Amino acid sequence: MQLVVGRIGRPHGVHGEVTVEVRTDDPEARFSPGTSLATDPPQTGPLVVEGARWHKNILLLRLAGVSGREGAEALRGTLLVIDSADVPPPSDPDEFHDHQLIGLTVVTAGGEIVGEVTDVRHHGQDLLVIRRGAEDVLVPFVKALVPEVDIDGGRLVVDAPPGLLDPGQAL
Repeated sequence: MQLVVGRIGRPHGVHGEVTVEVRTDDPEARFSPGTSLATDPPQTGPLVVEGARWHKNILLLRLAGVSGREGAEALRGTLLVIDSADVPPPSDPDEFHDHQLIGLTVVTAGGEIVGEVTDVRHHGQDLLVIRRGAEDVLVPFVKALVPEVDIDGGRLVVDAPPGLLDPGQAL
């Protein structure tokens, strides 16, 4: 699975630097000089980082073979991706990467199949987006509601109060 770690934005200056919208929690490692990054669309890359620096909280990259504002502009909107297999699992057994959760089958504590995790949102609190038939429901990703996550088994258990998985049945 490809994971997006950044998106190239507008050019910076006239020497070919690009701004990057960072989508990783480890930009220093992902964008260090010498790193080769796959791209989406694939024919744009791979791109090799020659230099990286921060300017007013914006990451600027200098990429091999990109010179001048026009070259940088041609990369605008390109997604920088890595393979999920290259991401080590978290050391904490109660911590998960989003890509590990997406696709898991969701079951109730009683074993009833509820649906599938289609996304993880981070809006002040982590929320699992669970596709349930034609609808999506949001379940806070907390131990009290999600007591078991079995990555190897491909499932997670939701112990939801009435109405959480079926809003029409709320008390």
